[in-house]
Order: sequence, then structure tokens, then C-alpha cells
Amino acid sequence: MGGEVPSPRRLTRALSSDSTSYLPDEALHLVLAHVDAPRDREAASLVCRRWHRIDALTRKHVTVGFCYAARPSRLLARFPTLESLAIKGKPRAAMYGLIPDDWGAYAAPWVAALAAPLDCLKALKLRRMAVSDDDVAALVRARGHMLQELRLDKCSGFSTDALRLVARSCRSLRTLFLEECSITDKGGEWLHELAANNSLLVTLNFYMTELKVAPADLELLAKNCKSLLSLKISECDLSDLVGFFKAANALEDFAGGAFYEVGELTKYEKVKFPPRVCFLGLTYMGTNEMPVIFPFSASLKKLDLQYTFLTTEDHCQLISKCPNLFVLEVRNVIGDRGLQVVGDTCKKLRRLRIERGDDDPGLEEEQGVSQLGLTAVAVGCRDLEYIAAYVSDITNGALESIGTFCQNLYDFRLVLLDRQKQVTDLPLDNGVRALLRSCTKLRRFAFYLRPGGLSDTGLEYIGQYSGNIQYMLLGNVGESDLGLIRFAIGCTNLRKLELRSCCFSERALSLAVLQMPSLRYIWVQGYKASATGLELLHMARPFWNIEFTPPSPESMLRMAVDGEPCVDTQAQVLAYRSLAGQRSDCPDWVTPLHPAA
Repeated sequence: MGGEVPSPRRLTRALSSDSTSYLPDEALHLVLAHVDAPRDREAASLVCRRWHRIDALTRKHVTVGFCYAARPSRLLARFPTLESLAIKGKPRAAMYGLIPDDWGAYAAPWVAALAAPLDCLKALKLRRMAVSDDDVAALVRARGHMLQELRLDKCSGFSTDALRLVARSCRSLRTLFLEECSITDKGGEWLHELAANNSLLVTLNFYMTELKVAPADLELLAKNCKSLLSLKISECDLSDLVGFFKAANALEDFAGGAFYEVGELTKYEKVKFPPRVCFLGLTYMGTNEMPVIFPFSASLKKLDLQYTFLTTEDHCQLISKCPNLFVLEVRNVIGDRGLQVVGDTCKKLRRLRIERGDDDPGLEEEQGVSQLGLTAVAVGCRDLEYIAAYVSDITNGALESIGTFCQNLYDFRLVLLDRQKQVTDLPLDNGVRALLRSCTKLRRFAFYLRPGGLSDTGLEYIGQYSGNIQYMLLGNVGESDLGLIRFAIGCTNLRKLELRSCCFSERALSLAVLQMPSLRYIWVQGYKASATGLELLHMARPFWNIEFTPPSPESMLRMAVDGEPCVDTQAQVLAYRSLAGQRSDCPDWVTPLHPAA
């Protein structure tokens, strides 16, 4: 048969007509097997009770965007054949120290609910959640015999005792992910247990943790796990990993380690990476250590240079030897010259991340990233799908160039730093309009500026041209409440919104929320807050929780004494759709707001 294959959404609409009533359940099972996107699945489940039931029986993966949005027992009862479950906890602001450790997002209720049902569950991912040793022990008792994937991403509260239990009990584990977790180190036995007991491991990641590494355990892991493809570790001198690299013949992705003796190239002459390595991230690498990468630089597909000591010139030299990169992660020390080399060399680049670098203002002006570098990348790397960049300067023309040449973008994030005294071209109203009009595939958008960076007109443009965007972070945008309301009217598909350092009133925030029909979650810090937050009750609606965090008196006192603003001097608002009702574990300093009966 010829002809175009219909999209899942068109397929859903076509099959939702009355003519499908005669189709047997088996046929609908087969149809829904081709509908993977969560929103398409959600639409299919609303067609009728029959479709709702079949969706529930055939759904293999669920992502809970916020752990308080659903009751664990109810969700797990609805999807009894889940194979994979992902749960997100604290707001993203927790990654930047804006959410206290004792805020909540405890894993215990979810782990307890996993004990009985879900015979098929093989994979669990928790992100930014508080996980205790007892939680891990309960999970291992319930699912350890069949758990193949455990991802604890930026979680805290557990120790290596829990990891040792996982290593002993989860013999089918393929993936253990612990990146950026806060873990209490009670000894390295967990890694030895994992190496000795598991022969199926494909991915092990404890990058950016403080766990100690025994090179002999890594070598044992490589010998026992012939299928090990990805290893990301904490700090360990690379010269001690020679034996591991010799044994890990299948390894493709390596990050971590460290060059402890910077400038002592002879110490690292024996370091030879496995022949298949094409994803690489090294720590504390300096100019003299770069030759370690040169022999296979042309085959690299991903390069992470965020935690190196490389200069702008070093970046230029190294990246010029990497024409096949798909992913590049750097600090803004790369400068505009380095990005020019990226644009000239890396024609296959899909993802570019430019993190904030040295805080020295002098270095920032000399080596920071501006419109010149971003324009060079946009012109040269036209297959880019993801850009996240901290910049010192940006213009409307640069944003227009990104929109013109990078129309495959699905995720764009830009932060304009405030160290430079003058910015060339503000406000950025016309530039953001041009970018959004051209980049119609965008689903995630972050635009964090400095005061005056975007007028009410520009904010209205964002709403008008962001019809497909589902997540948005905005900072220092707009001039008045009217700008926010006009922005909200255009955001028909926006599901998650974060606002920081804006001039809006509580009433305007409430009215804006009511204008966004798809919104499921909003977090705000830095606005015209009242003492009680009662104006926020105007956004109240069924299944909508509102939590207000006033600035603490202690922090206000510290600010008065020190003269420096504290993170918690600004009020915060978190509001979200929930089928679980008000949460029961709010800390004392968070005020749940309820409309009067």
C-alpha cells in the first residue's frame, strides 16, 4: 500500500469517530501501540470510556511532571502494566539554591505504592526528590528482582549503604544513574559489590558526586560487564584508570576522572581511551593535557569541556579537530572566537550548551559570548535543535539570525548576564518576535534578561508566537500587568511557566493563570508580593493548589545588616493542578491558600 502514513494525532482523530465502535479491543490495542507522545495518549484516553480503559492497559511509560500532582495509589491503579515510571519533585529552582532542602518532594509515598502492584515495572526515575535509605530498601524488596533501570537524578538524603543494597540485590540492573546526587559516603564497598554481582550493566553514572573511586573496582566492572557502554564517575586521577580503559573495550561514553597533575603530560602518556569512545567529558584538563584527545578527536560526537582549565585559544585548537560533533558543552570562556570555530567546523552540531564561567568581570568582557558568537554558530550550524547560552551581550539581529538559520530548534534558552555596563540593543522585542515566528518547532523556551530587556510589546509577542511552546522560563521581562495579561492570552498550549524578577502584581498573576487553559504549573519568585498572598486566590479553580512562601523575617534582618539581598527575601508562589488535593507535608514556612467556602 502506498500513500502518506498518518500522524498519531490524525490517527487518533480519525479513529475517534463512531465508525470505530465495531473494532475489537485487539485492534485498538494495536492502534494505541503507535501513539507514543504523552499528549496524544492523553487525547486518546478522553475519547470514550473504552478508549480510556484500553489506554490504561497499554500504557508502558508515564512521567509525573510534579510529584504532588497525582496520588500514587490512584495513578498506579490506573496503569497496571507500566514498565517505566518517571517522577519529578522539587521545582527546577532547587538546582540554583532557591528552594530549601526541607521543602518536601519525599519519595516515600511513591515507593510505598510501588510495593504491591505493577508486576511489569522495570524502570524508575526520580528527579530532584528526597530519597532515604529506607526508601531504597523498600524499593529493592518490592522490585529488586526485576529492576533494570534506576535513575536518581539530583536527589538527596541517601547513603552508600543504599547503593550497596542495590548492588547486591538488583542482579538484572542495566542502568544506575546518580548524577549530581547528594550522597553520604560510608565507604566504597557499593562499587565493588556492583562490579562483582552484575554482569549486565550498560550505564553507570555517578558524575558530579563526591563518592570515592577505587580504580581496581572499575577494572573489575569492565571485566565482568562486557556490555558497559557508558561510565561517568566522580573525581579520580586518569592515570589510575589505564587498566580500566584496557578492559572496557565496548565503552563509548566516558566522563569524569581528573587531571590532578596539570602540566605533567608525561604522567598521562599511558592513558589510551577505548577505541569506540565518541562521547567524552574530562575534568581539570589544561593546555598541556589536550594531546590526550587528539588521536581520536575526529571521531568524537559529544564533547563536554565545562570543567576544564582551557583558554579561548585552547577551545579553538581543540574544536577545530572535532568536525563530527553532535553535542558540545562549554563555559563562556570559549568566547566569540571559539564559537566562530564551532560554526566553521561543526556542521553536524545538534546541541550547544554554554554555561556561565568565571565571575571575574574583566575576564567576562574579554572572553564572554555575545551576539557575534551566537550569529556565527547560527549561520554555520543549521541543524541545531538545542541552544542554551549565558551571554554578555545580545542584539535583535542575532536573535533574528538564529530564527532564520536554526529552524529545527525545539529548545532555546538564553540568559543575559548583568556584568557588562551597557548592552548594545535593548529591548529585544523585535528579535524575540523574529525568532519565535521562524522557530515553529520550539517546545521549550527560556529568556532571562536584565531590567529593560523586554517591553510589554515584546512580552505580548512571546505570547502571540509561542503557540506550540509547553515550558517557559522568563526573567526581567515586561513593564506592567497589562503586558503579562496580553502575553497569557496567546499561550494556549503552555503547560509550565516559571517567572523571576518581574514587576507583576498578585492580581495580574492570578488573571494571567486564568487565561492559559493548558497551564498545569506556575512558579514565581520576585514580584510585587503582598504580606499574605491573598490576592493569589483569584486564580483558584477546581483541582488547583496554591502555595505562598513569604520572605522570612530572618532573611530580611540579614539583608538589613549585611546590605546584600538573600535568596529568600523574595516571596515565592507555586500553583499547580493536582488530583491529590492539598499536600500534607508542607513545611511551616509555606502557606497553602484555600478559597473561602
